[in-house]
Amino acid sequence: MHVIDQPSVSATAASGGAELTRRTWKMPREMLVVRGAQILLGLAWLGLWQLTADRKWLDPVLAKTPGQSWEYLVTASKSGELWTNTRYTMVAVLIAWVVAGAIGVVVGVALGLLPRLERVLTPYLDAANAMPRIALAPLFIVALGINTSAKVALASTLVFFIVMSGARAGVRSTDAEWLRLSTVLGANKYQMFLKVLIPVATPAIFAALRLGLIYSLLGVVGSELISARNGLGQLIATYSATFRMEAVYAILLFLAVIAVVLNQVMSHAERRFLRWQPPVDR
Repeated sequence: MHVIDQPSVSATAASGGAELTRRTWKMPREMLVVRGAQILLGLAWLGLWQLTADRKWLDPVLAKTPGQSWEYLVTASKSGELWTNTRYTMVAVLIAWVVAGAIGVVVGVALGLLPRLERVLTPYLDAANAMPRIALAPLFIVALGINTSAKVALASTLVFFIVMSGARAGVRSTDAEWLRLSTVLGANKYQMFLKVLIPVATPAIFAALRLGLIYSLLGVVGSELISARNGLGQLIATYSATFRMEAVYAILLFLAVIAVVLNQVMSHAERRFLRWQPPVDR
């Protein structure tokens, strides 16, 4: 009978533990390097912004410093102007994303399951998707008024096509071998839909929803820039007309921060919801 050498087993376990320790420390170290590089890049960008304003490399109307933009953010925060308009913008963003996202998922999955219907509708969908959305803003404003409905309508036209395309592509990416194997194992259409098609399509749907959320923000702000009673886009339009560019820069940066936060929230939700997938796929 073969006897296992105890020292060699211990050595193997020790090497495995050392490898695990190296992996454990490697990820935080890599994360620190990335975060450090991001911070340095941001500081360099702020320094270039300050230098551009100090040296007057731009027109004096445009040459505003980061400090001036920060002062506006502090003042607007204290007065409530920033938060009130942010609330109006984000309400429209979330309504457009939820409504258009839900419809886009249903339509995209249906088109993926019904290829003949997809072939019939594809030219019309492509034509509608090719329309410049910003050109539709005046139409929505005239039809719906200068209110949240017009913002939601414009943003929905962006979100719908993004989510629909993602859902359709996700369903169509299902491996034919999986479908044949499911049929051989006796799965009915309902079981194949729930157990095969939807799990395969879910990552693509989440990716489309994450992108759709950002485009919902873009659509709402674009509508507010044209005509609105409130919202961050309306603030940008107002301050641009009065040449208060420090306020414009501040609001643009604030919108960028909102977009980053929304993207991170969706990424976290995607990781939690798709935790059943292998780590390499997430």
